[in-house]
Amino acid sequence: MQQAAAPKVSFVSLGCPKALVDSERIITRLRAEGYELARKHDGADIVIVNTCGFLDSAKQESLGAIGEAMAENGKVIVTGCMGAEPEQIEAAYPGVLSISGPQQYESVLEAVHRALPPVHNPHLDLVPPQGVKLTPRHYAYLKISEGCNNRCSFCIIPKLRGDLESRPANDVLREAERLVAAGVKELLVISQDTSAYGVDVKYAESPWKDRQVRAKFFDLAKELGDLGAWVRLQYVYPYPHVDEVIGLMTEGKILPYLDIPFQHASPDVLKAMKRPAAQEKTLARIKKWREECPELTLRSTFIVGFPGETDSDFAYLLDWLEEAEIDRLGCFKYEPVAGAASNGIGNAVPDEVKQERWNALMARQQKISARRLKRKVGTRQQIIIDEVGPTVARGRSKADAPQIDGAVYLSSRRPLKVGEIVTAKIERADQYDLHGSVAGF
Repeated sequence: MQQAAAPKVSFVSLGCPKALVDSERIITRLRAEGYELARKHDGADIVIVNTCGFLDSAKQESLGAIGEAMAENGKVIVTGCMGAEPEQIEAAYPGVLSISGPQQYESVLEAVHRALPPVHNPHLDLVPPQGVKLTPRHYAYLKISEGCNNRCSFCIIPKLRGDLESRPANDVLREAERLVAAGVKELLVISQDTSAYGVDVKYAESPWKDRQVRAKFFDLAKELGDLGAWVRLQYVYPYPHVDEVIGLMTEGKILPYLDIPFQHASPDVLKAMKRPAAQEKTLARIKKWREECPELTLRSTFIVGFPGETDSDFAYLLDWLEEAEIDRLGCFKYEPVAGAASNGIGNAVPDEVKQERWNALMARQQKISARRLKRKVGTRQQIIIDEVGPTVARGRSKADAPQIDGAVYLSSRRPLKVGEIVTAKIERADQYDLHGSVAGF
């Protein structure tokens, strides 16, 4: 008896790492049910598009991806953040099979089953215990909560993804342990607001190994640090209790890296943005963190051209950056988002002023970054290898998150493997990257 061909699904994942985790979960379920992934839309039986709806430019990209899938295939299921407000998708593409919001895995699977029933094959239905990862094998995103309790005036994520919902600590730790057992060397801890983890469940305890572990930012970071992988904290709001994890960095339990979306420094702009966490003492805290952990790398994102941002607000931000010496920085020009409270503020900053400020901030940051990196020349650093070329390998130091930070380019006398962690001597630095050679043989 001939086995029926496995149904093929083509998948597009847009947006942030949190959306990528959603995509991984859907794909893991589909693979477990015997569906195969197709590389191209036209060779697939159906296409799933996981959309991003954070900014208008992201919505345009999502609509473009849906249009492409409709043109090349015609059978399209849409999910993700843009799916939380489906009117725009329905208007542009009335023929899509189904639209669902973020984290609605069951709706996506039901839509796939309706359009393309699974073919059971006991030989194909086996899935690796850690699930199907869309990242390379040596690093993985670990999502510890969904949603957000903050109400920043420029952001609609709580409308799209709901309020904070933290996973039990033992659930997160089980997933992390499975990933490390499968060869993952670096865990990137993410959520909308990582340092608020557990506040919604009153830091409830759950049994892990021979003890109870609280669903608390510090406790979780400490437990993850015992699994033997690099642990990198991302999307961390600077609440007072963040100070506690610096000790874990000095002990080598977790990476000396904090990704804190400061967004601005001017008190007036921060107030208009409705940013959480007291930020007026931030410079003093950064100084203290660096005294305690000199290796600390700070990454952040900033918005220029927020409604009402004055020349003096922007000058304040530049001075603040100079003093804070943020190592890694992403900068966005403010874009109004449909449904965001900031749309009602008025005092819009003209586009050409936004562009000038963006250019000035990035030029200032380039100098700060070059200065910070220059201090590393002559040091030895541990580097995780992401890509191997014929003569040079590309990797990242403990100071670099994948895809958003700089890289370290290495020469080596021996062949290197992707996912390997090597010790390298840093020989030179440019504005954003380091160059060196693998020490020893």
